[in-house]
Amino acid sequence: MIEFHATTIVLVRRSPDDICIGGDGQVTMGEKTIMKNNAKKVRKIYKNSVITGFAGSVSDAFSLTEKFEKKLEEHGGNLKRAAVALAQMWRSDAGARNLEALMLAADKESVLLISGNGEVIEPDDDYVAIGSGGNYAYAAAHALFDHTDMSAEEIVRESLKIASDICVFTNNHISVEKL
Repeated sequence: MIEFHATTIVLVRRSPDDICIGGDGQVTMGEKTIMKNNAKKVRKIYKNSVITGFAGSVSDAFSLTEKFEKKLEEHGGNLKRAAVALAQMWRSDAGARNLEALMLAADKESVLLISGNGEVIEPDDDYVAIGSGGNYAYAAAHALFDHTDMSAEEIVRESLKIASDICVFTNNHISVEKL
């Protein structure tokens, strides 16, 4: 079985008007082969009012993003209700249960991490990162958030650059989306 690995996604919320998510572009097959350098793993969805990013299997993540957008439609754009509905479906649906991905999502009110284990987590801090380089990006975002006046986008970009300098599964082809 061919496995596709790796990515780094980081989300920072400085204020309701300064929210940014970014991701690197690397798609890795197995442990040794870079298959793509410029994949886009972050998107604006639901009338451009929600930003999302995913880590995990690319095809699974696209499927989950589509399902999440449908849940947002069903729940009138309520991010938390849509995220809970997605997590419940993800955990209980036989086909979706095998999807391997993590998702970050944010609107002007909330930042959420959604997993296939049925977890919907609202982080304590206004920054969060996932993926193979997530710990590096998270540490960088933490330091930059607490000790600089950088904007959310500047923190996202610099955190991803730092992660790409350390993590072999993260590159510096960075894409961002802002609210």
